[in-house]
Amino acid sequence: MSNSSSITQFLLLPFTDTRELQLLHFWLFLGIYLAALLGNGLIITTIAWDQHLHTPMYFFLLNLALLDLGSISTTVPKSMANSLWDTRAISYTGCAAQVFLFVFLASAEYCLLTVMSYDRYVAICKPLHYGTLLGSRACVHMAAAAWATGFLNALLHTANTFSLPLCKGNALGQFFCEIPHILKLSCSHSYLRELGLLVVSGCLFFICFIFILVSYVQIFRAVLRIPSEQGRHKAFSTCFPHLAVVTLFVSTSFFAYLKPPFISFPSLDLVVSVLYSLIPPTLNPLIYSMRNKEVKDALRKLITGGISKIIKCPSSTL
Repeated sequence: MSNSSSITQFLLLPFTDTRELQLLHFWLFLGIYLAALLGNGLIITTIAWDQHLHTPMYFFLLNLALLDLGSISTTVPKSMANSLWDTRAISYTGCAAQVFLFVFLASAEYCLLTVMSYDRYVAICKPLHYGTLLGSRACVHMAAAAWATGFLNALLHTANTFSLPLCKGNALGQFFCEIPHILKLSCSHSYLRELGLLVVSGCLFFICFIFILVSYVQIFRAVLRIPSEQGRHKAFSTCFPHLAVVTLFVSTSFFAYLKPPFISFPSLDLVVSVLYSLIPPTLNPLIYSMRNKEVKDALRKLITGGISKIIKCPSSTL
């Protein structure tokens, strides 16, 4: 038996004990991580560079890309390093930092997706009031509120989780530090306070989910009343990327945390955790760039402009 005062490190769940498969896991995660860095980095650079994208929708998209970059950078590099060096260890403070950052970024992203649904609702259902309801100051305040909510939520959960006495060893059944798996190591009944906090957070996020759902019901009703087919197509095309991102984020998260206990076993839990921690940050830039003509045009201008500058630089020095 051990307690939290004597624990200096945790042991993460490895994907495999075979050395060749560990290296395969490293290269696979490296590819996913680089794809996420490239996609989100291009989204951030394009929105910051193109003046035509300095609108509320793309301001929120820039914040989403920043959150995705932070989220995948919190979990993947440590898992890659463990596979490369054939170790499972993560320090106690490193685990606490990972829990705080992951909860912070995931909570802020969910709040930001809620704000983005309001942006789409106003743009389609109240277009004449769009400039008034979503001015630059209002957008900054809403984005700041999403970040602040995530920070406060992460601070409460991290402080409470790591103040619990741990009596059941230090092996976590996850490839990164996550609150439910740390609670499994806590002493009997000592986790009830954190469980109460999780229920409160779950209720708040359920309210956000209802808000998103109601917003899109109103959006679809307004779009179906548009007389021209071209107008309906344009309205749907502006909503589809956000709706796809919300569906991906919510479905993977809900399945991970709300799946029935009888279908919970280590290998499935590991696959599900990869889905909700890696897939959304990697696919979000692709979803937005594929379905959004303005983003695609701005990306094309950015890339062609960069290539032309590279070609001109050597010729100018000759």
